[in-house]
Amino acid sequence: MRLDRLKILIVDDNKHTRLLLAQILRAVGITQTVEAGDGAEGLQALRNHAIDIVLTDLAMEPVDGVAFVRMLRAAHDSPSHMVPVVMITGHATLKRIAEARDAGVNEFMAKPITARGVLERLALVIDHPRPFIRSDDYFGPDRRRRHDPKYAGPWRRASDAGEVRSVEL
Repeated sequence: MRLDRLKILIVDDNKHTRLLLAQILRAVGITQTVEAGDGAEGLQALRNHAIDIVLTDLAMEPVDGVAFVRMLRAAHDSPSHMVPVVMITGHATLKRIAEARDAGVNEFMAKPITARGVLERLALVIDHPRPFIRSDDYFGPDRRRRHDPKYAGPWRRASDAGEVRSVEL
C-alpha cells in the first residue's frame, strides 16, 4: 500500500477525534487529510477535494454518518458515489450497524480508535474491495460477506432478482 498517496476525509463532529485520526494517519504515512465536522461538510469536502477514502463517525449532529453515506451513495449530484467509507462508532448495536450497512458503508470500526484498527480497515478497502451493487433500493458495496462453499448457483438468496448487477470499479 502506498499510503503516502492517499487523501483521506475525516468526518466527525468531535474535534478531538478528528485530531486523533489525523495523527494516526500521519504516523502511518498518510499526510493528506481533509476534515469535516458533520455529513453536510463532508459532502462539500468531497466536492472540493479528490478523496480516496472516507472515515466517518456514526453519531453526529446535525447530519449523522448514516444520512451522510445515504446522500453520498444515492444523491444524483453526489460528488463521489463509490468512494470507500469506513464507519467509526461507539454505538455498535446491531440495529445501528445494519442501518449503516444498508446505507452503503464499506467497513466498520468500533471505538476506541487504535492505529491497528485504522490500518486494518484501510487494508480491507484497498486490498480487498467489495464490488458495488445496484438494485431498486440500494447502491453500494456488496453487503454479503459470507462465502458458502455449498452454494452452487448464481444467486445467494431465493429473493434475488435478475436486475441486481455488479458495477465495475
